[in-house]
Amino acid sequence: MKRIETHISKLFLFERDVFKLKKPVNFGFLDFTTLEARRRACEAEVELNRRLAPGVYLGVVPIHRGGRVADWAVHMTRLDDRDRADLMLRRGMLGPAAVSAIAQRLAAFHQACPSDGKIAAYGSPETIAFNVRENFAQAQRNAVALLGRRAAEQLERWQLAFLHQHDHLFRRRIAQGRVREGHGDLRLEHVYFTRHGLRVIDCIEFNERFRMADVCADLAFLSMDLAANGRVDLAELLLARYARASDDYDLYGLVDFYESYRAYVRAKIATFTGDDAAARRFFLLALSASRRSIMPPAVIAVGGVIAAGKSTIAERLGDACSAPIVDADRTRKHLAGVPAETPMREGAWQGAYDPEFTTHVYEEVFRRAGVVLASGRPVVIDASFRSRRWRALARELARTHGVPFHFVECVAPAEVCRARLKERAQSASVSDGRIEIFDAFCKSYEPPVELAPHERITIDTSRPIPDNLAHLTGRLEAWPAGLSA
Repeated sequence: MKRIETHISKLFLFERDVFKLKKPVNFGFLDFTTLEARRRACEAEVELNRRLAPGVYLGVVPIHRGGRVADWAVHMTRLDDRDRADLMLRRGMLGPAAVSAIAQRLAAFHQACPSDGKIAAYGSPETIAFNVRENFAQAQRNAVALLGRRAAEQLERWQLAFLHQHDHLFRRRIAQGRVREGHGDLRLEHVYFTRHGLRVIDCIEFNERFRMADVCADLAFLSMDLAANGRVDLAELLLARYARASDDYDLYGLVDFYESYRAYVRAKIATFTGDDAAARRFFLLALSASRRSIMPPAVIAVGGVIAAGKSTIAERLGDACSAPIVDADRTRKHLAGVPAETPMREGAWQGAYDPEFTTHVYEEVFRRAGVVLASGRPVVIDASFRSRRWRALARELARTHGVPFHFVECVAPAEVCRARLKERAQSASVSDGRIEIFDAFCKSYEPPVELAPHERITIDTSRPIPDNLAHLTGRLEAWPAGLSA
């Protein structure tokens, strides 16, 4: 039997089972000082955690002493530490595929989480400001001791100023339905890749104010934890993959703030357990969140005719840059109110593909890309860019944000494109491109001859993908080899 203690719990680990007791403590944001409070907390923990960890939380059991119930414990199935994400990261086994799986699971989880007027109120600037000020009140003395007064006060000013200056962004998130009853404590050590699938444990049960929040605040806890473990590249990839899976690119307007907020929370908790080294590291991380990304911002537009391999190349570039991909196909489906892989079989330039709706799609694509650029990050835009007009607007987007513009034109022999379309028709796809409209599309495509040589990169996607990617990363800013933090 192994015993572990945190600031609020005692865990007893047996070969196949875990029993978790709440400590009779009061930290202000939680109060477990009564037996009844601990019982309610145990019951809430089981119910809430079954959402992301099915089969792990078995129930609540009484602890008897002298013939009476002396305490309550959560009974859990013991998970294998070898499957734990933080330990996998240390062994070099947590890569882009695993991070993408986490992003997909969290996007689906958040979509299913409830949201109503009461929950939405927890995403208001006033509620968030209360949480921020509470953090400062509880940890400022330690922050000053570990950072120095000037840095500690700078951090406090930045978080409060961000809330004030971006009030409209927080309120827009409420209107968008992005404030939900989430997890509240998404850390690497709570994520397991089991043989039954991904499991995430230890949801916040003791204070709904910490669990009910913007989904961005939930996600930012995990991206911050990846950064704290020296993998900023994976942190950025997590955000990129989540944004795409959830159609939530507006999170980029707030994620730096929420990462700073979450890092401060981790620092505060570390002070409760006397771990000054960890506390200082998290305080510094909270301070650094206001600074720009390591990857310089840029607009990388990937275009070409139907089945020219645009999405494959965009995907690889997104990975190389840890950048979000804003694609016209998914954006069109989102605006049309249909799932990403639901086919819309209109004829060429009809229905959701008529010129007016296509204009709406490109406007939304550029708006989403602009939110990413404003956060200081690069963005990959995946669209046909079949007319000079759309390429000019993409270039103008880059100019407005003062960043480089690159147009990657994907080309392939017509017979290769047709073969791809025949193969694509056999399975579900986000793209509605099909062989029946291929010729009409090609006739309407305007080659990008107006672009300067330094802006335009043409690649033949019938060639091997690694060769094309090597060529592209030689021309574009990719995540530097070997750099992780």
